[in-house]
Amino acid sequence: MADRPDNSAFDGSNKPQLALHVPEPKYRPGDTVDFTDLNVPPAGEQARPDETCDPKETAPLCHDLVRVLGDDDKAHGPWDPKLSPDVLRTMLGHFATVRAFDERMFRGQRQGKTSFYMKCTGEEATSVSAAMALASDDMVFPSYRQQGVLIARGYPLIEMINQIYSNKGDKLKGRQLPIMYSSREHSFFSISGNLATQTPQAVGWAMASAIKGDSRIAATWLGEGSTAEGDFHSACTFAAVYNAPVILNVINNQWAISSFSGFAGAERTTFAARALGYGLAGLRVDGNDPLAVYASQKWAADRARANAGPTLIEYFTYRAEGHSTSDDPSGYRSAQEREEWPLGDPVMRLKRHLIALGEWDEDRQAEMDENAATHVKQTTKEAEKNGILGHGLHHPFRTMFEDVFEELPWHLKEQAEQAVHEREVKFPEGLPNR
Repeated sequence: MADRPDNSAFDGSNKPQLALHVPEPKYRPGDTVDFTDLNVPPAGEQARPDETCDPKETAPLCHDLVRVLGDDDKAHGPWDPKLSPDVLRTMLGHFATVRAFDERMFRGQRQGKTSFYMKCTGEEATSVSAAMALASDDMVFPSYRQQGVLIARGYPLIEMINQIYSNKGDKLKGRQLPIMYSSREHSFFSISGNLATQTPQAVGWAMASAIKGDSRIAATWLGEGSTAEGDFHSACTFAAVYNAPVILNVINNQWAISSFSGFAGAERTTFAARALGYGLAGLRVDGNDPLAVYASQKWAADRARANAGPTLIEYFTYRAEGHSTSDDPSGYRSAQEREEWPLGDPVMRLKRHLIALGEWDEDRQAEMDENAATHVKQTTKEAEKNGILGHGLHHPFRTMFEDVFEELPWHLKEQAEQAVHEREVKFPEGLPNR
């Protein structure tokens, strides 16, 4: 056995001292915000490779920013999806509904009608526009800020509100946290509060679809912070190895609760660039440009359907509101960030584009917004007849023990009997009226 080198003479005094780097956001509360260091290229300058290209050809697009809508509110370049005015108006209508829904549910949480809610203000295009680019039966594996996918797919608003209120109309019977929807009929996989779990599920589902020779693909969404989870990297590995027909949508909204994107690696490179190490096709896209979002999602969907492989898309956007109703962003970031964000607001950009085309005006926009708010308000009142948080009208007590096992195991039978006994002792004359 070789002798170890004698390092006893070295006490380390002549060696450079190591230092740990801790990422720090550029702007904190009270700071003046300046985003001029961000490289926002002109719209239309990005090349559009063929959907079946070698993943290596997308390498430049992992560091660029695919954009379609320019400062003149017109569409430019090869990524222009050339959508008809009717489709654009439909998209704008979904945006209006999402905004109205978010506002009403946020207000409901503040009124104590539900315990929790999460708005997607500023990120509507990453769900609505992307969903419209997919087939209606493509399986989606969302995170918790993709309510726009359900709205674009026509899921009844009353079902969403029932779930948020966990009332007697909740199809999930109060077994999920508010906003964690699920709909088999709309190919919408159950949302999980455990971050990034949906990514390997999406890849596995896509692999199964390929094994069966089906035509349906899968798409999943996660925040940039969640890319630090091991599940995301496992998903990328399996997607690459098995050429799964799947789209991995990373919503880089700059903030994961109070931690900025640097803690997930944003200081080193883009999130789209992670595709390169796995051999995936990658795109970095202006997430506040509805046309660019639609075009990139359609490109990735066509690629998957052609058996050309998976795609990782980074949608570069900004979370305009707090992380949730439990969060106050003024405690960790500058209030100026929202107004100074250089990519603007997706709803306003689409509205101005339609006006520039001569297909829209401010009066029709005001009418659309009012109609959306009225529809959401009326639907909310209808859902409230099924109950709200803490006001009874929940599912029957027995449903706590149903729908999981075909035959109830012995230990759950004992728990059910104990629960019934405790209720009878506490309320010998029956439950009080509320």
